[in-house]
Amino acid sequence: MDDLYGFLIGPALWASLTVFVVGLICRIFYLYGLSRERDKVFYNHMNWSWGLRSVGHWIIPWGSASMRNQPVFTFAFFLFHICLFGVPIFLSAHNVLLNEWVGWSFWSLPDGVADALTIVMLITILFLFARRLIRPEVRILTTPWDYTLLLMTFLPFATGFLAYHQWGPYRLMLILHIIFGEILLVVIPFSKLGHIILWFFSRSFIGFEMGERRGARSW
Repeated sequence: MDDLYGFLIGPALWASLTVFVVGLICRIFYLYGLSRERDKVFYNHMNWSWGLRSVGHWIIPWGSASMRNQPVFTFAFFLFHICLFGVPIFLSAHNVLLNEWVGWSFWSLPDGVADALTIVMLITILFLFARRLIRPEVRILTTPWDYTLLLMTFLPFATGFLAYHQWGPYRLMLILHIIFGEILLVVIPFSKLGHIILWFFSRSFIGFEMGERRGARSW
């Protein structure tokens, strides 16, 4: 078990981080090249002012008409993303490892706050899962892979929570937490989860199209 743990926080972690970063970069360049080839006219009306305004309105809670029309979903949506990024980056246990590897670390959340945010994260994932099952307009667009991605996002947080509280076999929960986290990193660039980066490009492009070309707001 110790050898497996050492492998997971060593070579396996660096490999998954490499796939995550390189995969996202390659996907960005691939989609950009495809866009330049197929949407040449689009680039005649690029205007970063409109693009940034579009992004700005959509990263502010209830900043767009669509979000104001779905206030509960918007609340869960923003909680989900805040916890998804905030907990792994600012978790004290992760920062201890980061400091051991590279000699520096991010500011760390108090353990109680991180624990509460993990619970919030798990609840919002369950909410998003239920929404896909209950809302007809969402269910019809949902594939089994969408449910799988939600599950893959749920598992690293659930196992990390169990390991932290030592509920169940601690070593097993810790190993599963690391494995599920690394699997998620590898999957992100090649799935819809890649929108963590690609969303900013697509939202900017919508701003170019709606604003510069049509003179209309995209929010």
